[in-house]
Amino acid sequence: MASDGSELTIGEAARRTGVPASTLRYWEAAGLLAASERVGGKRRYEPQALRQISLIVLMKRGGFTLAEIGIVLAGLSDRTPPPGIWRELAERKLPEVNRTLAQAAAVKKILEQGLRCDCLSVDDCLHQIDAGHATVNRTPTVRRRGTRPARPAT
Repeated sequence: MASDGSELTIGEAARRTGVPASTLRYWEAAGLLAASERVGGKRRYEPQALRQISLIVLMKRGGFTLAEIGIVLAGLSDRTPPPGIWRELAERKLPEVNRTLAQAAAVKKILEQGLRCDCLSVDDCLHQIDAGHATVNRTPTVRRRGTRPARPAT
């Protein structure tokens, strides 16, 4: 523990990371965060704990369970190659993360299409939304605002 005053109280760590102090205590009890030093009975965190907290938050947002996060953190903690269980987890989670990225990219495409669209309704604009690939195609007979349908040739 540094004694230069750079340690953070739990409240300061919570404020800087946006993670409630109660969650930091829970993560510490669960072994995700190293046990903090106590000064006058109060938790003090090293500044580098903020990076670890941010990593935990990021992984939770990415769909990792606390148990999975514990495996990843254990694989990163020492200066040896990650253990087999870490590699197994990475192999199992990578396809899931890739699916999430593909789904996010598809949603982004739909939103971007919506910003460019001047159709009268969503049905006019979106011909097909394939949930698996979330591809968006315009129908060939899309009517735009202020336009009239084409007359059939006689």
